[in-house]
Amino acid sequence: MYANILLPTDGSDGARRGVDAGLRLAEEHDATVHALFVVDERHVTREYDHVVEDAERRAEAALDDVGGAAAERGLSVEKHVRWGVPHAEIVAAIDAYDADLVVMATHGRTGLDRLVNLGSTTERVVRAAPVQVLTVPVERGSDVA
Repeated sequence: MYANILLPTDGSDGARRGVDAGLRLAEEHDATVHALFVVDERHVTREYDHVVEDAERRAEAALDDVGGAAAERGLSVEKHVRWGVPHAEIVAAIDAYDADLVVMATHGRTGLDRLVNLGSTTERVVRAAPVQVLTVPVERGSDVA
């Protein structure tokens, strides 16, 4: 039913719950997994090499995390890093990677990051995505089967 599943991640514990649910679905449907990390250009400038390097390290670590979890399930992952506004880049990635499902947690970053961003990235993706979006709650006891 699903051939290409897009798994956006920011490397947070909350995002990992979405990734886990997406990997379970990829396993069930023998789907290709596209792990995506979006560097938020509203908060990271490309003007300073050390800032870019830090953003790239965070992206690589988050995507390696997805790759490791996928490997444990016998799945391979295509890893993608995009720069821009997260919800817009996630929606653009749907077409770019021919995704027919997006799986993401209802919350990723918390605290000040969440307050600064006016609204939820997940909510914006749900509203704009041309494909189904499975949202995974991050609260304890809310595992997806």
